[in-house]
Amino acid sequence: MSDIAFIGLGHMGLPMARNLLKAGYRLRVHDLVRSAVDELAAEGATPAADAREAVAGAAVVITMLPASRHVEGLLLGEDGLLQAIAPGSLVLECSTIAPESARKVHAEARAQGIDLLDAPVSGGTAGAAAGTLTFMVGGEAAALERARPIFEAMGKNIFHAGPDGAGQVAKVCNNQVLAVQMIATAESMALGVANGLDPAVLAEIMRQSSGGNWVLERYNPWPGVMPNAPASREYEGGFMAELMAKDLGLAQETAQNSLSSTPMGALALQLYRLLLKQGQGRKDFSVVQKLFVE
Repeated sequence: MSDIAFIGLGHMGLPMARNLLKAGYRLRVHDLVRSAVDELAAEGATPAADAREAVAGAAVVITMLPASRHVEGLLLGEDGLLQAIAPGSLVLECSTIAPESARKVHAEARAQGIDLLDAPVSGGTAGAAAGTLTFMVGGEAAALERARPIFEAMGKNIFHAGPDGAGQVAKVCNNQVLAVQMIATAESMALGVANGLDPAVLAEIMRQSSGGNWVLERYNPWPGVMPNAPASREYEGGFMAELMAKDLGLAQETAQNSLSSTPMGALALQLYRLLLKQGQGRKDFSVVQKLFVE
């Protein structure tokens, strides 16, 4: 199996890296949080003191970082990691970043003779742990075929969205839909309960009717309706509201660049920014329910 460097062991990166270990890949891992590195080292990964040590001799490099500035800071420039990665290597950039940032990274990688794919994911921490993530891939089709076995060790659905940056465009479109669905579901749950309906009964009626959506199927924001949803554990775990706000901001940036009209996405961004001002940013994004009941 190929040697893989994995940089970024947060809520998503850690279980993704773990699934690669389970699939038999040799991993050298790095993160600024040492406990995450130590956890994987105990399971068979090789710890690296820094990113350059992680990529030394690696045929494949995977990055999973919080935002565009972190990705550009790590990979670009005279001291960037792309200068330390061997030509012919494969870089899988799985962070959710601005499409324009992804295109910058693609251009620099190509200049260095490196195959790079922007490959953001959907499926949340549960999908990362179960190995059922969806990968939305931008870049060359030939590079995707090289990467496919690695993606399949971490996910269930691998889509070639198109050329450089297309994976990031697909991701922000998907998360904009998800945010709007969550807000619409939350306000309708609050409306029904305020008028005397049992939340579980209302949720099932809507789920089985024309209002049915992914949120009603798997991620209801009303506490107690779904025992395993973050709403039933004080909105802990899952996908943080601050990350949803970040992705909605990227969607608006993308819309501005293409002169696209996204009024629902713009409103969703404002509501999530309001949540952040209320100190709810570290809660799961279904905490938007609280805007309609408190």
